[in-house]
Amino acid sequence: MMLREFEVDIPLGRITGLRGDGDGPRVLALHGWLDNAASFIPLAAHLPGVELVAPDLPGHGRSAHLAPGAEYTSGVAVNAVLDIADALGWETFSLLGHSMGAGIASLVATSVPDRVRRLVVIEALGGLTETVERTADRWREAIAAARALPGKQLRVFTDLAAPVRARMQANQLSEPAARLLVERGVRPVEGGFVWSSDPRLTLPTPQRLSEAQLARLVAGIECPTTVIYADPPQAYFPEPLRTQRAALLPDGRLHVLAGTHHLHMEDPAAVAARMQAFLRQ
Repeated sequence: MMLREFEVDIPLGRITGLRGDGDGPRVLALHGWLDNAASFIPLAAHLPGVELVAPDLPGHGRSAHLAPGAEYTSGVAVNAVLDIADALGWETFSLLGHSMGAGIASLVATSVPDRVRRLVVIEALGGLTETVERTADRWREAIAAARALPGKQLRVFTDLAAPVRARMQANQLSEPAARLLVERGVRPVEGGFVWSSDPRLTLPTPQRLSEAQLARLVAGIECPTTVIYADPPQAYFPEPLRTQRAALLPDGRLHVLAGTHHLHMEDPAAVAARMQAFLRQ
């Protein structure tokens, strides 16, 4: 399936992305943190017939950034996804998410169970948590980072080789996968290119849910759910936590595949094999 450019306007601004023209199940695909819609190009080729829509989430890729003074929060992300679905004219749909996008998709599914038919999450379920003991420290770190951000300058790359190498090293990506993300994730400036993502996305959030709160949200996902994890696990989502999260789902199935965090880009055929029939049920 080939993907083409699309754009829609929602209350926070213009959302860009990639979409296919399949006549099968409607699937909204949500990418990971500092990634973009190109994250799903390799996987789309293995999902024939699926009406796949992959937006650049707010502040990512070629989509609008939030207004000055606004913050990127889970609530903002969930409402943006629902606004995108509304703009597409989709009352019901399935969700596919990778990493941060999987966390957002989880929250959408539990928030509007009447609208989400099926859920596929890759390399995350629910989101990141914080302990009660770290509450004050987290607020101090978040506010200090936010106050320091306005003075920082964006690095200018003379060509795409350096940012491609940076993504390869940071995310264990192959050169082709890294290039897909970089080509959609930079914008031209005098002297070369800069990252197009909103610098505010790099700020720590002052407040996160506790593990007990997030467990309630995961347990509230009513739709059938497929969870796909890579082995070895990421340090921020270790075992046995990630398996325990999956076990909370009322109607869940778990697959663990050998691979890296972006396994949907590096081994798309194996990932698609675990979700193709599931999305069509």
